[in-house]
Amino acid sequence: MTQQTPLTKQGAERLREELARLKKVERPKIIEAIAEARAHGDLKENAEYHAAREQQGFIEGRIQELESSLSHARVIDVAELNVEGKVVFGAHVTLLEDVDDAEEITWQIVGDLESSIEHRRLAVSAPLARALIGREEGETVEVKTPNGLRVYEIVEVRYERGR
Repeated sequence: MTQQTPLTKQGAERLREELARLKKVERPKIIEAIAEARAHGDLKENAEYHAAREQQGFIEGRIQELESSLSHARVIDVAELNVEGKVVFGAHVTLLEDVDDAEEITWQIVGDLESSIEHRRLAVSAPLARALIGREEGETVEVKTPNGLRVYEIVEVRYERGR
C-alpha cells in the first residue's frame, strides 16, 4: 500500500499548474526541437538532437513524478481544521529566532513535495517543523541543529484561508 503524501491546497494547485505547463507547453516545444534537430541529418554527431532528447527525458520524468505525487496526495485545507492558535500543517508561523536576536522569520509548514527555502515553505518532516507542530503563540521551542541548540519564540500563528 502506498502512503499518502500531505499537501496544502495551494501546494497541490501549484503542482497541478506545473504539470499542465509541462504537458501543454514544454512537451510540445521539446517534440518540435527534436523534429527540427532530426531534419539536420546525421543524428550521431548532432548535439542539438542529443540535448533535446536529454531535455525530453527530464520533462517526462518530472511529469511522471508529478502525476504519481498528485495521485497519492492527501490535500489538507487549513480552513477545514478547527485549531485556532495552534501550529498545524499549513499554518504560517512567525518566529523570533534565538529569542535574544530581534530578527523575525515567517515559515509555512507544508508537505515535503512543496517545501522551498526560497519561498519560506518548511517541510513538515524538517526538525523545526516537527518541534513547532502542536505548539501555540508565545511558546518557546528548542531545536537541535548541526550548529547546536537553537531557541525560537512563536510570535504569531495564522492560517491562509480560501486562496
